Amino acid sequence: MIGITRSYIIYNYFKYILIILLLFTGLIWLSQIIRITEFQYSISNQILEIAGTTLWVLPSFINHLVPFLILIASFMLNSKIKSSSEIIIIKQYLSNDKLRNLFQLLIFFTLLIFSINNEIISKNFYEKYKIKELKIRNSLKLGSPILKEFHIDDIVSIFFEKKEDNTFYDIEAIIYDQNQFIVSKKVVIELSKSNFNLVFSNGERLILNNYEKSKTTFDRFTYVLETKKYDELSMDKEHYNTFELISHQQKEFRNYGHSKIFQYFFLIIVGLISLKIVFFNLNKINNLHRFAIIFIIILIIQIINSYLIYLLDNSNSFPLLYYYLLNFIFLISIYILSNKILK
Repeated sequence: MIGITRSYIIYNYFKYILIILLLFTGLIWLSQIIRITEFQYSISNQILEIAGTTLWVLPSFINHLVPFLILIASFMLNSKIKSSSEIIIIKQYLSNDKLRNLFQLLIFFTLLIFSINNEIISKNFYEKYKIKELKIRNSLKLGSPILKEFHIDDIVSIFFEKKEDNTFYDIEAIIYDQNQFIVSKKVVIELSKSNFNLVFSNGERLILNNYEKSKTTFDRFTYVLETKKYDELSMDKEHYNTFELISHQQKEFRNYGHSKIFQYFFLIIVGLISLKIVFFNLNKINNLHRFAIIFIIILIIQIINSYLIYLLDNSNSFPLLYYYLLNFIFLISIYILSNKILK
């Protein structure tokens, strides 16, 4: 029966974490899709690719949500077992010490999952996400082919019979600013330096403008889209794990690494507070206002941490020692304050 009771607590605890996680990540996923598309392009044929690509970035966002997921799950579990006689049944089989040990194990397991996601999974997934996102963003800069027609603003129009990735076959094209008319076997969209190039192969080119009137046959002809610049991949903070960040040459990256170290201690404190929430405040009639106060305090600590990181980045008179000293004072303070609120 003790094993069943433990399984019941573990199941409900992680069930609530998963429910809140799916809700928050679903909203984040939707916001990322909107951010990429920006409602500026006709992307009906790319929406599935965009939706699939944005899935890769979600583990990076989960890292910031975990402390709040634990809090909310603890609130919900507390309400569930307090609203019925379940806590009486649970305490018949598990003493307070055993309940405490069980929850300490759950906190450790949560911290382990958080560490693996923070240092390995989110880093690797983010690398894949950025590569895919840049590919989509660059393709959206040119627009999307519709019904065997590809119009790049008022610069070029391409009429084709078949398309594979960035290659169009059996094409007829118009380059408007130079009054050029091109018929060729294929055209490939290539990247060169910071521009997009249209590389035509095996075709004929007719030029009719005030400066030139000619018809030529070519094996290869390249037209540079000078007004279209593509985004290049740059390594940002999410590309690195904590050790790589604190060893980085740039000050902002090192400071972000120290912020990630702080998040581990922050998560431990939140876990200890959540233990108190679930099992040590069950005699109160209404805990909602107490939970709200604790949640707001935890949120404020995260905001303060962001401000301290800002000071580290921008103030020479604010050393790293002050950052850790202030943060640990705040962590100890919120733990003590939370215990007083929950008495």
